[in-house]
Amino acid sequence: MSELGVVFALGEEPLFRAGDLIRVLHRSPIGHYRVPLYLRGKVGTVETVIEPMGLDNEQEGYGRNAGEKRHYYRIAVPMTEIWPAYGGSPHDGLRIEVFETWLERI
Repeated sequence: MSELGVVFALGEEPLFRAGDLIRVLHRSPIGHYRVPLYLRGKVGTVETVIEPMGLDNEQEGYGRNAGEKRHYYRIAVPMTEIWPAYGGSPHDGLRIEVFETWLERI
């Protein structure tokens, strides 16, 4: 619910905010998907909510979306989360945009 008392429908408000700790889901869909395998199950932080909302490109790839929109998020994943033996700076990380249906709050 917004500060004005408006109740938003599913997908109208972002599920996550900048600073939220998230995990990329570890799913194995068959066919069209847009999350790299090496990021599945990894933990990161939401940096930015991408506006405006976008169509689910996985569903669009099969012609099944019917215009439903949700949010994309730019997430930051530490390099040591992706490659535990990473020898660079502990401040190094990967930034990537991920659709809302692939993220879970920790």
